[in-house]
Amino acid sequence: MKVLVATSKPFAKVAVDGIREVIEGAGFELALLEKYTEKSALLAAVADADAIIIRSDIIDDEVFNAAKQLKIVVRAGAGYDNVDLTSATAHGVCVMNTPGQNANAVAELVFGLMVYAVRNFYNGTSGIELMGKKLGIHAFGNVGRNVARIAKGFGMDVYAYDAYCPKEVIEAAGVHAVDSVEEMYRTCQFISLHLPATDETKKSIGRTLVSLMPKGAVLVNSARKEIINEDELIQLMQERDDMKFVSDIAPAASDKFAELFADRFFATPKKMGAQTAEANINAGIAAAKQIVGFINEGCTKFMVNR
Repeated sequence: MKVLVATSKPFAKVAVDGIREVIEGAGFELALLEKYTEKSALLAAVADADAIIIRSDIIDDEVFNAAKQLKIVVRAGAGYDNVDLTSATAHGVCVMNTPGQNANAVAELVFGLMVYAVRNFYNGTSGIELMGKKLGIHAFGNVGRNVARIAKGFGMDVYAYDAYCPKEVIEAAGVHAVDSVEEMYRTCQFISLHLPATDETKKSIGRTLVSLMPKGAVLVNSARKEIINEDELIQLMQERDDMKFVSDIAPAASDKFAELFADRFFATPKKMGAQTAEANINAGIAAAKQIVGFINEGCTKFMVNR
């Protein structure tokens, strides 16, 4: 049984060591393909792999066609839109993610971005504090729950909306569960986005919602750039000079945002939410354990292409 770790952005050595311990401890073979720059290298490496651990690497129909023995792909992280689920299912391959392993890392970055925004990007001018302000969490999954936990430490008043999470679950976390997404945007000066990129959510964050936010609005995106309707947000920020937008992934129109809103926009140079040593180790080892559980016991707990 051969397990391939295919990472153009490699895991930290300590994470690889942990993955190796789990995989070889189960009696499987571990192969590494790190820092590859050509897709041909990936296609060659998957030819005899039974399982693959990836990060942001693209696993599409061409890869599945080349991987004749492949049984499972695990994305070390929460998002899995870099894997073609339709093709995976057609090829009889199980796809999993590792939800929760990066959640604290992403949540902490949310507050790094918020503090940076409210202190005017550290330009030396007077800003505002987070304490006592209203924060709305759009999607109350693993990251959203960690954001709520940290927000309470800052003394913020926390609200949440999630169409798929029962209100009693939100309220059990000590968070106000609103009746509609519009109510949350109307109520909260700060909104933190944690939506996946789906047909339902793509370009869903635009004028209709964001225009409802109170004066001094700060929109934080640590999810996917595709959920933002960039044209509408640019237009709205041109009309409202009180609004700031900070993101852990550069928008497609990042240069335009930066040009028009130099003192009200910031995006990280690359997606950094999960870029901590702890998250790196946690997600990699979780992926390895899930592969062993799937191969040895048929466990499909985190399967995303059912």
